[in-house]
Amino acid sequence: MDKTGSNLPKPKLNGYGSSFGEYGGDNLTDYKPAGTIDTSRLNNITLQDAVEFNPLELVIRDYVLGMMGHPVVRVELTAFQLKHCIQEALNKLSYHAPLWTLQYASFDASAGQNIYELPPFIVQNLEYVVYKKSLLSIASQAGTLEFDFFLKYFQDNFLFGNMNVGEFYLMQQSLEMYRKILSQEGSWNVLDGRFLQISPSPPMTPSKVILEYRAINSDTIHPYYRNWLQRYALAISKGVLSQVRGKFASIPSPAGGAQLNGAQLASESERDKEALVQELLSEIEEPPVFSTY
Repeated sequence: MDKTGSNLPKPKLNGYGSSFGEYGGDNLTDYKPAGTIDTSRLNNITLQDAVEFNPLELVIRDYVLGMMGHPVVRVELTAFQLKHCIQEALNKLSYHAPLWTLQYASFDASAGQNIYELPPFIVQNLEYVVYKKSLLSIASQAGTLEFDFFLKYFQDNFLFGNMNVGEFYLMQQSLEMYRKILSQEGSWNVLDGRFLQISPSPPMTPSKVILEYRAINSDTIHPYYRNWLQRYALAISKGVLSQVRGKFASIPSPAGGAQLNGAQLASESERDKEALVQELLSEIEEPPVFSTY
């Protein structure tokens, strides 16, 4: 494999989204769903970069400015500072609430080819790869060890016996263990932060590969979570503004000097951030679950 990956095949996207809608045409490397927040670009801007806000960020920015008094009161925050406050809120929400941000994409791997280039927004947020889960499924071919084992297990434990819910659950755990023992689980690695390596190499074309990754989608995010982002970005912005106004206790004015509220903003920022994180952990974050594919 060369460093550019130019000699690698470009897999075609054939499914995407939490509902696994069919999608045909584009190379996977060229695909990006509308509304997806690219977490690989969060907190990765410099003062020299042109600051742009996507539609979700604009909604959060205007909320922050409005809650701090704009346009009646001047808010001494630059576009760069506001962008970072918003991105920190997005990072916090993505980190603490990964389950409801999960998205999926799938492509067909080719026989003998086990390295594929993925777009940054997927490979840098990859959670799990479902590959070669053929054991104990209809896809297993007759005459193979896996298929013969499946028939024996199915006959002994399911077809000719009464199975309650608890026994069925134990059977599911056993099947998962047997998949791993017989090397049908399939493994994967990320190479150079850009390429997906699956093992063993696909024995046939096509071989389905399903990608599970985290992505906040601004088009589908629930209004409650959008409001949490607004409030957390506001709390961070108060802290930044407190640093600006805290340089001076007051500024000259015809009335003898105006008092600035830097210390008050700093206190509110810490209090609000702590309360919002607790809200996130107790009300928004989903409990851990264990799933099998």
